[in-house]
Amino acid sequence: MQTRLLSDRKVLITGAANGIGAALAEHFAQLGMTVALVDYHADRLAEKHRELADQGYKVSSYCTDIADFSKCQAAYEYFYNEIGFIDTLVNNAGISPKHEGSAHKIWQLSPEEWQRVVDVNLNGTFNFIRLLVPQMIEHKFGKIINTSSVAAHAYLPVVACHYSTTKAAIIGLTRHLAGELGTYNIHVNAIAPGRIETPMVLEVGDQVNQRVIDDTPLGRLGSPMEVAKVVEFLVSNDSSFVTGQVVDIAGGWLMR
Repeated sequence: MQTRLLSDRKVLITGAANGIGAALAEHFAQLGMTVALVDYHADRLAEKHRELADQGYKVSSYCTDIADFSKCQAAYEYFYNEIGFIDTLVNNAGISPKHEGSAHKIWQLSPEEWQRVVDVNLNGTFNFIRLLVPQMIEHKFGKIINTSSVAAHAYLPVVACHYSTTKAAIIGLTRHLAGELGTYNIHVNAIAPGRIETPMVLEVGDQVNQRVIDDTPLGRLGSPMEVAKVVEFLVSNDSSFVTGQVVDIAGGWLMR
């Protein structure tokens, strides 16, 4: 079995311009990894790239819509030419549309919004896996981390059904691929964050988040860096016998 020091590793992170993705990018860069950043928002992505590059970290970035396979393929080819084989993938990008701070009920949802969430959250997760796995198989090494949510396990009125559905599907995808790819020494795991202090979470307002805090044994929201530390374990050699797992990062909220 191959082992690789983190400082020799290359990681592609989607949704890398802010929130959990930005924390992952900064943390992995500090560990000496080469970070390949993908995001839909050009200005924020350029700012994060510049911030890391100015600190001397190894960084590359590409602005694209992960819902579009052909655009993901262009991003992959760019990165491959820039930095070579990418052995680690963190599918972090996801959306949870709100309307005046609230999620639509099923009878309010437009088919267009449903499709967009499926395209970004689920198809976007598939796209880079499909592109990176052939090289991982060739190198007999790979780490894939998919981002689900505690919303995959229970009804949460703060999100709409499209979000919960896609996050549950990501768990199924993760477990299937762990079985399919294990023989090639490719580990596939998922994280299921609870309420983490990100712009997407904070936009619903203090009252909603306080109710979650009241129901959380640790009595607070999580931080993006706390998520990054768990992902660090999953992409490191320390998790060499861990695959097909879903790790809740939720302070005890919605324990199963």
